[in-house]
Amino acid sequence: MLLDTHVWIWAAADAPRKLGPKTRRLLARGAAAGRLCVSAASAFEIAALHTAGRLKFNQPAERWVRESIERGRLRVLDVSTAIATDAGAVPADSLPDPIDRLLVAAARDRDLPLVTRDVAILEYARRTRLVRVVDASA
Repeated sequence: MLLDTHVWIWAAADAPRKLGPKTRRLLARGAAAGRLCVSAASAFEIAALHTAGRLKFNQPAERWVRESIERGRLRVLDVSTAIATDAGAVPADSLPDPIDRLLVAAARDRDLPLVTRDVAILEYARRTRLVRVVDASA
């Protein structure tokens, strides 16, 4: 499973109210099996949000990213040329956030479900059937 940036943050912060019970069980099973993935694009987004003051950590963002990857036994997916090209082909009027487009493309490239609560991504997946998603509110 590929975790959307906010799901990664909530899972690392152990914020159970943000994630539904089904999602918490899926993440626990995925973590135990070493099947949880995050995108390098999400690491960028976390650092950018921290720098802008929209995300607060008690440590530098780079350290938080590194330690949460280690603690969660997360696999990091690089942004390949194929993923970047596919993301660029997703219409911006469907998914205005370029990081969302990168995550959708990464999920498609690796044939992974994208775990998210992002309404725009969930709607895009429902409408197009081009990416598998797990609604993290469930």
